[in-house]
Amino acid sequence: MDDRVTQELIRVSHDWDRSMVANDPDAIGRYMADEWVIIGSDGSVGDKNGFLALVRSGDLSHDVMETYDLNVRIYGETAVLSARGMPEGKYRGQRFHEIERVSCVFVRQSGQWRCVLTHLSRLAQDMASHD
Repeated sequence: MDDRVTQELIRVSHDWDRSMVANDPDAIGRYMADEWVIIGSDGSVGDKNGFLALVRSGDLSHDVMETYDLNVRIYGETAVLSARGMPEGKYRGQRFHEIERVSCVFVRQSGQWRCVLTHLSRLAQDMASHD
C-alpha cells in the first residue's frame, strides 16, 4: 500500500505545481489545508489566506514550478515530502528564480491529501550544482 500512496502523493505534488503555474488560486487552495503555513526561504511565515490573496491580486505569479528528487515518508494519515524545488515568477513586480529544498507535511483530510506545512530553504548556487 505504501507504494500506491507514495505515487498518489507524488501525483498530488506535481498537480499542485501545475496549479501554481496556472496561477489559479482556487486550484492552488485545494491542495492546502485551511491551517496551512508556509515558512519562506527568508524565514518569513505566511498562511493560506495571505498566500492565495497574493496570487489572486497578481502580486505573486509563477511561470515555472518544478519539483525534483521527491522523497516521501508515510506515517499513517500523515506524510512528509522533501524535494528540490525550482520556482520562477514575479513577486510584486520583481522577477525571482530560486533553487530550494522544500519540505511539506501532508495530512489526509476527508480522503484527500492536504498540505499543512511548507518549509523552504534556499540553496546556495554552488550547493545546488553539486547536490
